[in-house]
Amino acid sequence: MSQVDQTTLGIGTRLQHTLHGPGVIVGIKYATYLISFIHVGIKEIDKTDPQLEEIIPENVSVEVETMSQVEQSLLKILKMWGGITETVPLGDKWVKGTMILQPFDKSLKPKEIPIEDFFHKIVMLRDRLRVLEQHINSNKKLTDEEKIDLQQYITRCYGSLTTFNVLFKNREHWFVGEKGNREE
Repeated sequence: MSQVDQTTLGIGTRLQHTLHGPGVIVGIKYATYLISFIHVGIKEIDKTDPQLEEIIPENVSVEVETMSQVEQSLLKILKMWGGITETVPLGDKWVKGTMILQPFDKSLKPKEIPIEDFFHKIVMLRDRLRVLEQHINSNKKLTDEEKIDLQQYITRCYGSLTTFNVLFKNREHWFVGEKGNREE
């Protein structure tokens, strides 16, 4: 283990946590790391947590990884941990709420769905679109033009889903379509 400045570690860095065991940084925020731990899944850990140490592999040759190699490594991790998704909070006013789908014909029974179940499906859809983006970006057979075309379709999908942003507690989790990506 290494005693280094652990506030400047990057995605893909292997770590050991006294409580959670071994893990890999999969996301970075201002003061925290999102770490995928082998035994407990993804946890948000403070960058200065004294129980966190970087694992320095022994006998590793010094090589520079290209961005596509890093993307491939991350895709392998995503595939391995495919069932683990980021915890995204539902807006407080929707907790324990019910979504009711009422047919125009009042003689037909409405369909009631717990909002938490519906929200979970929306978050899963968002996560799968993100994985699809990664697959497109790392695909060696697609030309750059084909990748851009497919990315534009995904961006339009995000745009179609902006209606559901009202369900999210935090704006950072919102869907952003084409208009939201434009520079002002």
